[in-house]
Amino acid sequence: MAGPPLVDRLARPLRNLRLSVTDRCNLRCEYCMPEDDYAWLPRQDVLHFEEISLLVDLFIALGVDKVRLTGGEPLMRRDLPELVRMLAAKTGLRDLALTTNGLLLPEHAGALKAAGLGRLTVSLDTLHADRFARLTRTDRLDDVLAGMRAAADTFGHFKIDSVVIRGVNDDELSALIEYGREQNAEVRFIEYMDVGGATRWSPKDVVSRREMLEILTRHYGAIEPVVETSSAPADRFVLPDGTVFGIISSTTEPFCARCDRSRLTADGMWFLCLYAQRGVDLRAPLRSGATKEELAAMISNGWSERADRGAEDRLALGGTRAFVPLRDVRDLRKDPHLEMHTRGG
Repeated sequence: MAGPPLVDRLARPLRNLRLSVTDRCNLRCEYCMPEDDYAWLPRQDVLHFEEISLLVDLFIALGVDKVRLTGGEPLMRRDLPELVRMLAAKTGLRDLALTTNGLLLPEHAGALKAAGLGRLTVSLDTLHADRFARLTRTDRLDDVLAGMRAAADTFGHFKIDSVVIRGVNDDELSALIEYGREQNAEVRFIEYMDVGGATRWSPKDVVSRREMLEILTRHYGAIEPVVETSSAPADRFVLPDGTVFGIISSTTEPFCARCDRSRLTADGMWFLCLYAQRGVDLRAPLRSGATKEELAAMISNGWSERADRGAEDRLALGGTRAFVPLRDVRDLRKDPHLEMHTRGG
């Protein structure tokens, strides 16, 4: 018989694990990887699939039943469908998902589905080629759209994540919803956040959930909230014609009180909050011969002591500082774990 659920100091259960499989990416989005060069994780430090599988077993035993594979760009990890196959076979894991920029989906979608991947989210911030090139510093919008078609053909239904930035793509909300409807995808708009290396973040660039709803109401008419009980980060809404979309308002209306997710980096650093500047190193004890019981105790003790409310703390600061203050940008070279693309977003 299973024991009582593992909860933190604010009674939040350990349920969701975001698992980064690589810190590398084939795009350079301005809100995630805005710098010209990065200090990459040493390849010898990156967890092997067998190590990932063992750690996921421990997390499942402690209450995790949802795992999302992230990066960097996760499809840049060689033989990723093999890891998907290993994870999908685990008893107790009821949801296995992946977030990708879509560039490599035409090549890998079929193998991921066959391996047991349950859900897919693809990032798309604009439908304009010139804007896409400015945002990502690549001219590959057509390749991302091909990835969207592969997602629709292979998985049937999927999600599209769109980061909304004032003066960049805030005039495309309805266009993105229409595109999502064409692809049988639910669009989720994400407020621009000041995490990781996004040192150019400014509060004036944030389009709030309230503003997004006002824009969409002017276009579509009355919008109703979807009433549901969930720890998911997105609040969902329905248009008059029944189309559902979501908004993740981590910047202006944080959901810390119900946050049940943590993040494991590709080199085994466990972060209990997206905003945490320090993590728990699980790789070193794992490779030094720690027993499963000892590793499980590290995870259990870490979560039991968790009191993080990073997004709420950040909101209280106002617009005066960013996640990594500008004066400390050099520290990003010293500690790649401070970067958004390393800890998996």
